[in-house]
Amino acid sequence: MPNRRRLKNLRCRNLDDLAHFDSRLQLSLAGWGYYYEDYIKLSAGIKILQNSRGSRDQDYEIRLVHSLAVRRLNEKWTVAGALLFGCAVALCFLIRDLMFYVIGGITVSIIAFVFTIKFLCELAARVVSFLQNEDPGRRGDRSIYDYVRGNYLDPRSCKVSWDWTEPQEVGQTMSFRVQLFYKNGQPFPAHRPVGLRVNITHIELALDIPVTQEVLQEPESNVVKVAFTVRKAGRYEVAVKLGGLNVAYSPYYKIFQPGTVVPSKTKIAYHFSTLVLTNGQQHTLKIEPRDEYANPTSNSTSLTDEANYSVHLHSLGTADDGGLEEHYSKSVTLNKQQCQVLLRLTLRKTGCFRARISYKDQPLSNGEFDIIVLSENEKACVEKTVSTPGVSIYFEAYLYSSGNYSSSWQLPASALLAPQRRPSTGEEEDEHDSPVEGQPEKVKKPKKVYCYISPKQLSVKEFYLKIIPWRLFTFRVCPGTKFSYHAPDPVHRYLTLVVDDGIQPPVELSCKDRNIMAATFIRFLHKNIGGSETFQDKVNFFQRELRHIHSKRPRTKTCLKITRHTILDSSMKATKNFSVSDWSKNFEIAFQDEEALDWGGPRREWFELVCKTLFDTSNQLFTRFSDNNQGLVHPNAERPPHLRVKMYEFAGRVVGKCLYESAVGGAYKQLVRARFTRSFLAQIIGLRMNYKYFETDDQEFYKTKVCFILNNDVSEMDLVFAEEKYSKSGQLEKVVELISGGSQIAVNNENKMHYLNLLAQYRLASQVRDELEHFLKGLNELVPENLLAIFDENELELLMCGTGDINVQDFKAHAVIVGGSWHFREKVMKWFWAVVSSFTQEELARLLQFTTGSSQLPPGGFNTLCPSFQIIAAPTHSTLPTAHTCFNQLCLPTYDSYEELHKMLKLAISEGSEGFGML
Repeated sequence: MPNRRRLKNLRCRNLDDLAHFDSRLQLSLAGWGYYYEDYIKLSAGIKILQNSRGSRDQDYEIRLVHSLAVRRLNEKWTVAGALLFGCAVALCFLIRDLMFYVIGGITVSIIAFVFTIKFLCELAARVVSFLQNEDPGRRGDRSIYDYVRGNYLDPRSCKVSWDWTEPQEVGQTMSFRVQLFYKNGQPFPAHRPVGLRVNITHIELALDIPVTQEVLQEPESNVVKVAFTVRKAGRYEVAVKLGGLNVAYSPYYKIFQPGTVVPSKTKIAYHFSTLVLTNGQQHTLKIEPRDEYANPTSNSTSLTDEANYSVHLHSLGTADDGGLEEHYSKSVTLNKQQCQVLLRLTLRKTGCFRARISYKDQPLSNGEFDIIVLSENEKACVEKTVSTPGVSIYFEAYLYSSGNYSSSWQLPASALLAPQRRPSTGEEEDEHDSPVEGQPEKVKKPKKVYCYISPKQLSVKEFYLKIIPWRLFTFRVCPGTKFSYHAPDPVHRYLTLVVDDGIQPPVELSCKDRNIMAATFIRFLHKNIGGSETFQDKVNFFQRELRHIHSKRPRTKTCLKITRHTILDSSMKATKNFSVSDWSKNFEIAFQDEEALDWGGPRREWFELVCKTLFDTSNQLFTRFSDNNQGLVHPNAERPPHLRVKMYEFAGRVVGKCLYESAVGGAYKQLVRARFTRSFLAQIIGLRMNYKYFETDDQEFYKTKVCFILNNDVSEMDLVFAEEKYSKSGQLEKVVELISGGSQIAVNNENKMHYLNLLAQYRLASQVRDELEHFLKGLNELVPENLLAIFDENELELLMCGTGDINVQDFKAHAVIVGGSWHFREKVMKWFWAVVSSFTQEELARLLQFTTGSSQLPPGGFNTLCPSFQIIAAPTHSTLPTAHTCFNQLCLPTYDSYEELHKMLKLAISEGSEGFGML
């Protein structure tokens, strides 16, 4: 029955109004199509209302007979009744004529009978066509005889045929065909508008799958081809309807199985970059097999085939790997309930090894890692040190080099940088600090040092006069500190270890107990980060530790009175005297002159508005290196004088507050509404700068200067280790030396990498040192630095800003279509949006990267992308799409089918998502 809205639209407010409805309004209310039963019930109900209230019009009986006649005529599937009715009326006329004209009027009566039948047939056909809302141009093509002969489209007579055999895997372009038939079984021309509707839905996830419909290009074809692509395994409902009635046996139910195991998508759960094992003891690796679209492949029979999973080991620091197969064993079993493969590994030889876990000779996504195998006594020593609070252990070692290495290990050019801010370790030490800590140093001969390891740091020290400690290097115990294992040193024949944390120059050490020292560091690390190096596990550990840190502070409410049009100033004023405990409280926001109780909405709005104001480049606290399409912001080295450096402290506290609120969870989760440069994120976690950050942060500078220096001979370019700084008017203001006396040191092909890294250090870090330090001061008040240090810069962005979800509707609403024929705009673009709607977020990010050069959107989405995302009709046919990233242009050729476009677009974004297209 019709709903309230439709009654209201028809101005029906009571039963008296309903009783006035004529047949046409009744039809409109019943939703004419295939809802004839609803119309019959509605007409009967209105008739009762009319009889109960009595007739006020003299012609009520005439109108009642008329409505009954129309009601009989509009039965779609029993139109033959109209013919019988007409014949009955004609027969009455004939009998009457026979009575009055028994003999002389026979001929006239026959003629009158024929013309009456013809008139009534045409009248019935017109009435039915009108009631069915048919095209006026087609009314003359159909007569009452068509309905008598069954010459009309019948959903139950149509057929559906499937172009695939079951079971079918996900990821392929699927299609099926709907054959249209008249009631009498004759083919119905599919090019005529029939109102075919196809809905495909994942039953468990309630996920709708986009489809395309295409009439096969054949004369008088009665076939409509429906194409779609599914990525999620599971059971789907396929509903095919004509005008609201199900076609044939619709809905259908189809099951799509996971695809085959894809090694690059398969990973080891609870993974570490280095494992510490015990000689002869079994260790179990939990492998999560996935197909190309991250579907668990537990139903695949290949999982139980042990030969598919292989383990390759080779010793680190020795050239001879012979005989290692005899020193380890493996077994593979399937945990089907948890969709995991359990690989049990047992090593029977002590040492340090590089392991590679492969599936069909292809390494898993995180299948390459180091293994340190200790004896029982060595393992007991390590565990005792790690489990005893307050215990620090030291190892004698020899320092071979820092900053410049022999052929055993090549120093990255990024090591030759100015000293960086050394992150605090939270520990106080009594010995003197070296004034050159972190500086590159070339050691002429091995220097005896002592390596102290605690839960928070690894310190390299030497002793003057054997009693005065002098700290040379300090490395944090965090995932950013990496170990490389090499062959024995040439003098003492001790195994070599290279330590690199990305903050200071790498250090090469040789130690008699190298494996025990490294294992102790690794065990402290595992304990610090909660037992796993995977991103989600680190997030869980980070949030758990952050909640624990603030658990002793009261989580009470505190009210902030904010003025909306001065959101930043009023927010800073409201929190001016806040302590860390105040920032840990639950904010309750009250906007001035606005009556609203804060049940979460005003608080979320405040976070969004404050972040937007702080990190909007028009506010000039943050800026972009170039006017590109990424919207990445960086502290502004040329901020106006009225913007105090204290504002960066407030920005840091807001970011810290967002991280803490997300750790609390539930409705309190807050994301930082900004996209920071990679160099700024790297400096938050203490990493040093190198020229590669220009590639993501300042693309114009990277393409014009950095790439030119990297790819050409610079001996003739008159470059020196200095940077010239110009005013906005083009006047040279000053010359900044990148190193002492740099204006007199020429750049050549041997030191150009050093020059580029120093240039990155100056442009990305040194110019904003004050701003960065104040930002970190505010951030670290709420979030300790050692917790942030467990992430790299990419993970930190995900933690702070969340995933960059790409909305297809937003994409479609703001994309600009340029050029193209009717076929391109009406067919190719329809296929394109169907393909894009079927993409995963990763594939959408690849498409964005392919077209714009960045996988991230500006905070405002496609609407703020500058220039706009353009889809240009390329003058080619059935070739790969191309792109011009400088102009955000996707050049899309024409294609003959949905399947061809899907194949070509996916191939283009998979193989060409990096690089630049030029006009």
